[in-house]
Amino acid sequence: MVAGASVDWGPVAVTEREKYAALLRQIEADIFQRRGEGHVNPTNERMQALVDVLGDPQRAFRSIHLTGTNGKTSTARMIDELLRGFGVRTGRYTSPHLARVNERIVIDGEPVSDRVFVEGYAELVPYIEMVDGQFDVPLSFFEIVTALAYSIFADTPVDVAVVEVGLGGAWDNTNVIDAEVAVVTPIGLDHTQYLGDTVVRIATEKAGIIKPDSVAILASQPNEAAVELVRRAVEVGATVAREGLEFGVLDRRIAVGGQVVTFQGLGGVYEEIFLPLHGAHQAQNAACALAAVEAFFGAGGATGALDGDIVREAFAAVRSPGRLEAVRSAPTILLDAAHNPAGMKASVAAISEAFHFRRLVAVVAVMADKDASGMLELLEPVVDELVVTQTSAARHLDVDDLAAAAVAIFGADRVTVEPRLDDAIEAAVRLAEDTGDEVVVGSGVLVTGSVVTVGEARVLLGGAS
Repeated sequence: MVAGASVDWGPVAVTEREKYAALLRQIEADIFQRRGEGHVNPTNERMQALVDVLGDPQRAFRSIHLTGTNGKTSTARMIDELLRGFGVRTGRYTSPHLARVNERIVIDGEPVSDRVFVEGYAELVPYIEMVDGQFDVPLSFFEIVTALAYSIFADTPVDVAVVEVGLGGAWDNTNVIDAEVAVVTPIGLDHTQYLGDTVVRIATEKAGIIKPDSVAILASQPNEAAVELVRRAVEVGATVAREGLEFGVLDRRIAVGGQVVTFQGLGGVYEEIFLPLHGAHQAQNAACALAAVEAFFGAGGATGALDGDIVREAFAAVRSPGRLEAVRSAPTILLDAAHNPAGMKASVAAISEAFHFRRLVAVVAVMADKDASGMLELLEPVVDELVVTQTSAARHLDVDDLAAAAVAIFGADRVTVEPRLDDAIEAAVRLAEDTGDEVVVGSGVLVTGSVVTVGEARVLLGGAS
């Protein structure tokens, strides 16, 4: 039994699977009562103390670290798939999760079981209590789950961990690792209350994951961000590879179910790679992922390219749930976790390129600390009708406030208000299928605005976790 967890089984016999599922729910409830991911205390002091008493599990494996404003999770999934294609045993740590907390901690492409999560947490409990006693501010949800991930990776053991930051870089809780490859996806304005209100400040914070003698894989960046990232690399003696110079997308064309891309890698050209994801931004993410794996294996120069057949097979297997993911047809329902204007801009471009809806209805729910108006302005030209709603998250933007912003952009006649997400999706389906005068064939519904929105919608629509 997990310390601190109490489940009344009553007279009903339960299976081991049911027992661990119940214990996991109790653990989630316990640690979610701590500071959540929306309440940041910008220091790594507690995290460092926790891994110190755990014996530094993060030093038991090699690592690739990712930061940036958008594209981190998709890029991490691609890196993971490529590494496993080459026979490497991987751990992957990403956040937030869509449906179940297990999704954050992945071994060889599969989320850890309830039992592994529960037993790993049970081993952490006395150390958590020890560190809590040393500081005025107790350990947060994210600090605990990060330590759990590192401990599970060390115990498994994995050969390499692919780790996505939670927020920022230098003081992010994941940044107790010394990754030999650091990936920086495109940087924009987001989380400005914590990271700074300029691209320069945000880039300076995110550059903190670039460690001495590592390789920094830099996606195409605003000039001011690129300057800060390269400055950090020079300061610590890291090697830099930049999208558009050392690597990048040479060609791409639309294909059924995704796109076909030709990449310039660090070690050579990779032709006719099928990527089952939509949008130029996903091709860009794939280019960064490929360069990161090349750097990890030391490809390039005299060593040449990686095996093209393995690369091709790995990319064909990539999936990124909640990123323009089609979960229903007639009408097509797309789930997309865009949660800031830069992400929404990329998603809108991908929808316009890959889908040809005669009528598109959007369901939108956002977090209170996000630029809702900025996202709605980007949606307005491609969306016929808008249904605004809210999620169960504590940080959600109230539906009435979102509706006020939406009416100012779309006009009252194009905005429907539904406080419950399930009702909002049903309303959107009706609006997509029927204009009142005719039934529309070739219509679509886009559910977007936050990761939480998409996660809750996936559960409602029966999407796989």
